[in-house]
Amino acid sequence: MSFAIFETGGKQYKATASKILEIEKLETEVGKTIQFKNVLLLNDSKTTEIGSPNIDGAIVEAKLLDIVKDRTVLIFHKRRRKHSRKKNGHRQRHSKIQITKIMSKGGKVIDEAKATAPKKEIKKEILSKKKV
Repeated sequence: MSFAIFETGGKQYKATASKILEIEKLETEVGKTIQFKNVLLLNDSKTTEIGSPNIDGAIVEAKLLDIVKDRTVLIFHKRRRKHSRKKNGHRQRHSKIQITKIMSKGGKVIDEAKATAPKKEIKKEILSKKKV
């Protein structure tokens, strides 16, 4: 099983092909492909390559699926005996991505996501088989 560890938004993530991750919000359009060049570790079935600090030329490619909000975090301030309260909430925004390719130094593809049909097409195929 091959994987890569890359860094974005001050955090490190373990990526395998076709894995869906929630990372810090990126300022790109939904549906675009993103390349992460800050790859710290590459591992395929035979070798492991560790960067110091990064591996030059290694790329993790992903597709931006959606921009979502995290659960609400409540912030509550109270000053005792002063009848002073303040309640506030915060929902952090995240980008939901799907890893499509992991490439090593020379542009060699280590791992790639398999192309799948959208769910609607799969459901249509199943329904057509049941009718026959």
